[in-house]
Amino acid sequence: MVSKIMSIGLKGVEGYRVQVEVQTVEGIDAFLIVGCPMRL
Repeated sequence: MVSKIMSIGLKGVEGYRVQVEVQTVEGIDAFLIVGCPMRL
């Protein structure tokens, strides 16, 4: 299952929106962070 949420990234005191995508797989008790935040 893939989920997408909106969050924020910070650069100094300036904030910008980022989209976070997460995929869960039944039976796997781990996670891996990949990619870079992209401005939207």
